[in-house]
Parts: sequence; C-alpha cells; structure tokens
Amino acid sequence: MERVVVTGMGVISPVGNNLNEFWQALKAGQSGIDYITQFNAEAFPTRIAGEVKEWRAEDFLPEEVIRGSSRFAHLALMAADEAVRDAGLVLISEERYQCGVSIGSSRGGLLALEEEFQVMQQAGPGAVTPELMTKYLPSSAASAVAAQTGARGPSNTIVAACASGTLAIGQAYRVLQRGQAQVMIAGGAEAPLFPSFFAGTCALKAMSLRNEEPTKASRPFERDRDGFVMGEGAGIVILETLSHANFRRAKIYGEIIGYGATADAYHITAPEPAGEGIARAMELALREGKIRPDQVDYLNAHGTSTLLNDRCETSAIKKVFGSHAVGKASGGRGLAVSSTKSMTGHLLGAAGAIEFIVCLLAMQESIIPPTINYEHPEPGYDLDYVPNVARPGQVGLAMTNSLGFGGHNASLLVRKFECPAG
Repeated sequence: MERVVVTGMGVISPVGNNLNEFWQALKAGQSGIDYITQFNAEAFPTRIAGEVKEWRAEDFLPEEVIRGSSRFAHLALMAADEAVRDAGLVLISEERYQCGVSIGSSRGGLLALEEEFQVMQQAGPGAVTPELMTKYLPSSAASAVAAQTGARGPSNTIVAACASGTLAIGQAYRVLQRGQAQVMIAGGAEAPLFPSFFAGTCALKAMSLRNEEPTKASRPFERDRDGFVMGEGAGIVILETLSHANFRRAKIYGEIIGYGATADAYHITAPEPAGEGIARAMELALREGKIRPDQVDYLNAHGTSTLLNDRCETSAIKKVFGSHAVGKASGGRGLAVSSTKSMTGHLLGAAGAIEFIVCLLAMQESIIPPTINYEHPEPGYDLDYVPNVARPGQVGLAMTNSLGFGGHNASLLVRKFECPAG
C-alpha cells in the first residue's frame, strides 16, 4: 500500500479567507459568528451564523464560472486554488490522469434551487436559467475544481451530512493507497445560509437562540450551550503518494496513517447515545495506524455545541482513550480535545475538511487551538477541552472526528511526517 502525505492546504471560512488568516484567528480564540446578512432573518428564531466575510466571487472568479455554479462551488474553487498553490502543484500532460478530486458537501447547490424557484414564482417557468441543472448538483464543486486544475483522474462527491468532508478525504486517501492515482484534491465545501434550509434547521430546534451574543453562541461541551451555530466555507487539501511527493520534492505537512468510517444505524438525526459508532471509527483509525490511544496528542472533536452530540462524543472519547482522555486532570500528560466550531460555527459538510487542516496546523506550529466560550464545566464532561486560550503543545499525532445526520461517523489519524529509514 502506498503511503499518503499532505502537501497543500487551502481554507475560506467565517474566521479567515485564507489559510494564514484562518489560523491566526483560531490561535487568538476569535469567533466568526455574527448576524446573518445573506437574507433577512428577522422572523427566524435564530438570526446568527458564521458567514464568509468581505468576499465576493465576482472579484476572483470568471463570469462564466460564476454563472454556471453555485456559492458552495465558488468557495471550493477558492480553497482549491490556495491548496494547489501552497503545494506548488503543476499538472502537465499525462500526469493529469493521475490527479483526482474528492469533495464532500451535505447540501451542494440547493441555494441555486431556492433562488430559481423564487424567479419562477415571480416571472414564470420560462425565466428559470438552464444553468440550474448543473448549479444545484452536489457534484458540481468537484467538477468545477477538476476543470480549474485540469485533474482528469478519479472524481467523486461524498454526500453524508456533516461527515461529508472527512469522508471525502478518507476516500481520497484510499484511492491513493491503492495506487489508482498519485494526487488527490480533497475536502469539503458548504454554503447552507439560505431561507428554506435555515428555517428547516430552526424547526429542528437544534440551533442556538443566543442572538444577543453571537460570538458566545457556539459553546461546545459547556454547561450553558443551547445548540449549534451554522456556518459556511470550504477546506481543501492536496494528498499525494509519498513517492510522487518525493519525486517533485514537495514540502510535506503530515502523513495520514489511519481512517475509520461507520454508521450508527440508529436514528435519522440523533447520534447513538453511547457513541458506539464514532468510538468504532476512532478505533479503526488507530488500528490501521498501529497506534496506541495514549500516543495521540490532540483530538479535534466534532463538538457541535448540542447536548446529544457533546454527550455521545465525550463518552466515545473516554471509551477509546481511557485514562489518557482524563490524564491531565490526574496530573498526566493527557489528550488535548478542542472544538474549533466554537469559533467557526458548524460548516456542515465542510467542517471535517477544515478541522483536518486544523490538526495539521497544530502539528506544524506546536500550538493547540482552544474551545472558546467554555465558562461553566458540566459534571461528566471532564476531558481537557483546552478552554478559551490556545496553548503550546507538541503534536506528533492528531485525530479528527466527524458525525453526521443519519448516523455517519468518520475519523482521520495524521502524524508528523517521518522519512522512511534508509
């Protein structure tokens, strides 16, 4: 099996429109949550979200690309462009057939469907644009990125709710392991901030109502949390076989060594209460990487700031990591566990990809980002959640978790790159 490494990263998010802005904001514990501006939310119970700010697709993308694709694809294109440039990746001739794309999204271009429905209501069916038939497709982001980069290898789209981005990277990892490509452009993208979807999510009563304090609304694992905060953005990584990365002398951020994916087979929205599914996913990733639980330094939790998710994930982490999960409380080194959704909000299908990037950045800079808004501990939630302030810490091994509606679970395990012996 081929070894798989990460050679490039790109981000566009509520806390920064590029990799550096994103990371500086996380280290500083800055929240990107504010009042919604993309539609009039005055009548909605929740009126806050994590929007990508000070960015217009028109300033960066050609008119024909904008016309033929939806906002989530525009975000994917921006993150992919940064990742490709960061990796110094140039695809030429036949090499294009050895480069594929794998992008996850839970909602795809449904924003375009809503926009064109409004056009039809106002002006009739003849006013609907033919581009709608491509703009709303979840696969349109992968298609747009392939066209932008010239990648002609395997292309796939993962639609698995909030685990989509993590699963997309995991599947790209498998493609490279099997030797079916040499490079994969992988990640997730989401633009879910439109009225019908937002109203439906409000109806679930799963989102925070802390409208008067937007920056304090997302508070994973904290006693006074009252729901998650929705966000938008994209995270893209360049994955390569080690042999290909070495051949072109690419810089290497880290090596993926484990991947686990499971299904709860329990409920369409609620996670299985004991966290058995996500625990199994973590165990599979550790087993593949031949890593003991006490060797993992940092875990970027799914940590949505909802009661059910925070409870089941905390239980699962304790089950898998045992005393290592609460070691710091008893004087040991312990496992650092933080949820960067406290700052970005929940980017749904893009969340896992962005949080995988957080693990790599923590590894590079030996800084563990915090869980902000952690003011009141809750009994039973006794992990080291890295409250409020980033801290220095060597990260040689990191894991990220994603859980999605329908019981989708995924974990990725990444380590600091080590050259092979000899």
